[in-house]
Amino acid sequence: MSSQPMQPQLFSKVVLAWFDQHGRKHLPWQRDINAYRVWVSEIMLQQTQVNTVIPYFERFMQTFPTVATLAAAPVDEVLHLWTGLGYYARARNLHRCAAVVVEQYGGEFPDTVEQLSELPGIGRSTAGAICSIAYGKSAPILDGNVKRVLARFHAVSGWPGKSSVLKQLWEHAEAYTPKRRNGDYTQAMMDLGATLCSRGKPACGLCPLKDGCQAYRQGNPADYPGKKPKKELPVRQVQMLMLRNPGGELLLQRRPPQGIWGGLWSFPELPAEESPEDYCRDHDLMLAERETWDSYRHTFSHFHLDITPVLLQLNREPDRIMAAGRSVWYNVRRPEALGLAAPVKRLLEQLAGLEPITDLEPAD
Repeated sequence: MSSQPMQPQLFSKVVLAWFDQHGRKHLPWQRDINAYRVWVSEIMLQQTQVNTVIPYFERFMQTFPTVATLAAAPVDEVLHLWTGLGYYARARNLHRCAAVVVEQYGGEFPDTVEQLSELPGIGRSTAGAICSIAYGKSAPILDGNVKRVLARFHAVSGWPGKSSVLKQLWEHAEAYTPKRRNGDYTQAMMDLGATLCSRGKPACGLCPLKDGCQAYRQGNPADYPGKKPKKELPVRQVQMLMLRNPGGELLLQRRPPQGIWGGLWSFPELPAEESPEDYCRDHDLMLAERETWDSYRHTFSHFHLDITPVLLQLNREPDRIMAAGRSVWYNVRRPEALGLAAPVKRLLEQLAGLEPITDLEPAD
């Protein structure tokens, strides 16, 4: 096994040769390549597995085939198609970004990393992916897969969220990015991290870079990259009030644009220590029956949320609870295309007598 560092030209040559033989070339966003399709796929793939993204991407492209159709769509329709992917700020930024591209760039994405990075929700790595894959320009990327490959290859210790560690990884990414076949190289590095240099059990024996990989030489690839320092997540408790009118419709309210589930539709919430009966009296709601369901936990990146669903059957539809544009009576049998928080979607499906979702994604 060689102890000499691999030269950048050889590094990219080896990676591209592996890609030509083993790389994935039939993913939906690898067809009809353009900046719009690359952009949507890159945003969806952030913190989400390829197999999860594929059906979402295909539905998204069918509904919004161009950036202009996305920009013209109501944000509710965008969030509805995103329901279940989690990290909903991505969808809101996608919608905002589409509007900027249409208004400021005539519907054509700019072709420089600098201009792309100024658009909502597009960071340096996503900008590099668009430039390299869609425009064939030499631009480095550093998504989670590439961070893992480079951290192991150079035995870069420390958590990549730390600025000094990230700086080292960007330097390596820049050094290895070739001038030719940059789009293939970008895809190859992402594939390498996703398939062979995986987080759990890397297939080092099959990796084309193993002879130059310091972590492989040390025998400890799983130690790289360093893990985020652990901290105990706080726990919050909330009651979700499932207010059902005599017609069987349920009250949903749009959440504020900022914060968790920003812009999505959810049930009214009540602190755990407060009484649903008092809530009904305060809002002039005629309560006929109350049913408290078992609590369950929904985990975000920064806290646990313990949810207690409470079904409140009303005697009559209230007159004053409907805030214009902020509330809707939702028919579970004829559901509207609304962006729903994942736990709300789960509860609505249970109320409709469907199989509930059992695998909830963490959200932002």
